[in-house]
Amino acid sequence: MGALELITGPARSGKSRWAEHRARSAGLPVHYLATGPQLPHDPAWQERLARHRQRRPGGWRCHEVGAELAEALAAVPAGELVLVDSLGTWVSWSLDLDEARWDRHVTALLTSLATCRSRVLLVSEQTGWGVVPATAIGGRFRDRLGALEERLGGQCRHLWLVVAGRALDLLPNSVPVPADPPRR
Repeated sequence: MGALELITGPARSGKSRWAEHRARSAGLPVHYLATGPQLPHDPAWQERLARHRQRRPGGWRCHEVGAELAEALAAVPAGELVLVDSLGTWVSWSLDLDEARWDRHVTALLTSLATCRSRVLLVSEQTGWGVVPATAIGGRFRDRLGALEERLGGQCRHLWLVVAGRALDLLPNSVPVPADPPRR
């Protein structure tokens, strides 16, 4: 497996810029896997996409993958670098899946990451830092993304938390939270 890094933080924290910096510094061919929708009639979303596109070097290969992240990872040549932006939008594509189908979807992603022979940078949003979602689907998004990040964290070489434009690697500065004890 290639080296895996998770880069997480709240909205507008600088996590995508940090991931892009890490990718530029690697000296490898870069595959940028965008999981977000196009939303051509949403001016704010289009402005956000334009900012991301302007920051990317011209030599990076951008692939609009939507929910098909596992398949896109499998297609990247060995020894290159993959920047996935973001896991939150990947999760949002599948909020309508029941738990069994969701588990299969996550397993496919984890399998693809485990067999990927390239360095992978995963950008992901932090949710649930105090506000309880007002809707069931908002709660499902928060729970699924949080559980996915926790599963991925144990497989990462670096686990970056980006807040207010500052990046901190949590792995050398933290200990894992123990799993829930078995019920009696």
